[in-house]
Amino acid sequence: MDPEVTRRVLEDLETAPISEKLRATLRLLRKMTLEPDALGAGDVRPVLALGVSRQAVADAIQVAYLFNIYDRLADTLGWDVPAQGSGFYEVSARQLLRRGYG
Repeated sequence: MDPEVTRRVLEDLETAPISEKLRATLRLLRKMTLEPDALGAGDVRPVLALGVSRQAVADAIQVAYLFNIYDRLADTLGWDVPAQGSGFYEVSARQLLRRGYG
């Protein structure tokens, strides 16, 4: 995704230049992250009504769930996140493309 679009989504989801399907999915994931006890079927229905498949919703929920766990572990254990300009991410991306995850 374009870094400018990402920045705009992070600044204001409602005005960012993204599809309504993505906007609705991100709303669902935000609620799942910030208000998990309030999440219910009524939160998924608007996403499905826009044409997002059940599989896509399930995939998004599973990915967000894992990131939520990683974030909480990182916060709890004090993991270091390399600075954006450090070159770490570019090197890691090249290694993943060359070797894969296996």
